[in-house]
Amino acid sequence: MTSVASTSIEELLLTADQLLSDPSVEASTAGRHRGASLALRTALEIAVDRALNVTMPGLAGINARAKMLCLRCYTVATTARRANAVWSHLCLGCHYHQYEIGPTKDQVHAWRTEVGELVRELPR
Repeated sequence: MTSVASTSIEELLLTADQLLSDPSVEASTAGRHRGASLALRTALEIAVDRALNVTMPGLAGINARAKMLCLRCYTVATTARRANAVWSHLCLGCHYHQYEIGPTKDQVHAWRTEVGELVRELPR
């Protein structure tokens, strides 16, 4: 297993794609959807870290929620809002709650599209 630091955004997006499209992955459907959500959330967090590091080095020590709030000061407001919204959905999607149904394949596909666009839009 590779560490998060050495895992690239592209690898995480490919992992999410594989979990969504390959039924031979040894996990339940709900597990694959949650796993894809986690890979997407991690990819987005890395992209946000990179974007913030370009404009404001030294924010590495703060949590992801705070970074999402800071993002609006260092990028286009609509991009920051979209990143915050999809990150919030991904956070809910990757956590298991026995009283909730996990994310659907269509939801995770929509999140995958949004994360892919945000990764391209955020400064590197």
